[in-house]
Amino acid sequence: MTCYLGIDFGTSGARAIVIDAQGQIQTQVRYPWEARAVSDSASWQRALWTLLVQIPEDVRREIKAIAINGTSSTVLICDAVGNPVYEPLLYNDGRGSVVLEELRKIAPPNHTVLSATSSLAKLLWMMQLPAFSEARYFLHQADWLAFLLHGKLGITDYHNALKLGYDVEQLKYPEWLENLQLPIQLPQVLAPGTAIGELRPEIAHQFLLPPDCLVCAGTTDSIAAFLASGAASPGEAVTSLGSTLVLKLLSRIRVEDARYGIYSHRLGDLWLTGGASNTGGAVLREFFTDAELENFSREIDSSQVSALDYYPLLKAGDRFPINDPNLLPRLTPRPDNPVEFLHGLLESITRIEAQGYELLQKLGADSLNRVYTAGGGAKNPTWTAIRQRYLKVPVVSSMNTEAAYGTALLAKSQF
Repeated sequence: MTCYLGIDFGTSGARAIVIDAQGQIQTQVRYPWEARAVSDSASWQRALWTLLVQIPEDVRREIKAIAINGTSSTVLICDAVGNPVYEPLLYNDGRGSVVLEELRKIAPPNHTVLSATSSLAKLLWMMQLPAFSEARYFLHQADWLAFLLHGKLGITDYHNALKLGYDVEQLKYPEWLENLQLPIQLPQVLAPGTAIGELRPEIAHQFLLPPDCLVCAGTTDSIAAFLASGAASPGEAVTSLGSTLVLKLLSRIRVEDARYGIYSHRLGDLWLTGGASNTGGAVLREFFTDAELENFSREIDSSQVSALDYYPLLKAGDRFPINDPNLLPRLTPRPDNPVEFLHGLLESITRIEAQGYELLQKLGADSLNRVYTAGGGAKNPTWTAIRQRYLKVPVVSSMNTEAAYGTALLAKSQF
């Protein structure tokens, strides 16, 4: 039986999923992070080896290809043989804010790199470190982990490279970035899923993997979760109802608008465009336990429109679909009946979701025709019914919500 391995390095831990040629899951294993391990490259390496060992030996011997995803804009600098020379900077590390003024003079207006957490902002910040004199390669988390398997330094994919400034439309580094003449090797950029090379012989031998097992270019965790969902055609979208509200819509047209934090990832010949609002499940958890959410939701009549009009936020400010850093949470009036209050919250978050998809379409994205749902909110049938009423398209659960599954599909895509 031929198998494909996808490995997901997320914020709470690492996970591996092995699928067969039909996409059926054969094995899945986890490695939860201990305190501070998420930002420690030695812990990443330990997690990778542990995941491989946990996969049953008979399954390991059938793995034909491996792909890895990491958190977007989690980066590190390495020496000539791939040893990190400084601690990794995580996806949400804002130290790059000190170089933003400098970056604004270089990058085009409203470019994706003009963010304190972009890969390029982090690289410019790292260039000021004493350790930078030892650095030869700048890599993303997924790139470095794949290097541990295939042994080739300086290779990335165009999902990870987007926030480094790579032009995903022209498939090259733009002139303004080349003109910087950075004193470090920028990674060679491949399409996600492209075979990079076979496993290093000692790795194949150590973990009883086939010597001709291929390691493929990876992706980011959020794109991997989209790939897992089952969405594949223009107009299909994925809403992630986690602690925040994240929308991703597959489109033939590339949509970019930095005012709303909207940008597009390339997905073959299509574009994955989207945005994220600060509303979502974290606000619900502020008022209700999981058991209360489940029980009160059952009492809501999803066919009735709530008279309550909220903008549920934990603190002031949103970017998408309303760009206002001072936008105040609107959570009043609050009825005494918790069922009515929850109904108002669910309906208000849904209005924001609908507004988000309307904005993406207004900016040129394909018309919405189906929404897959991931995240904790996907399990709430009442909320699903309310969303279907607002979105006026079929609303279904994602076929699979695990990013590792989407990454396994990416490994399989070469065959």
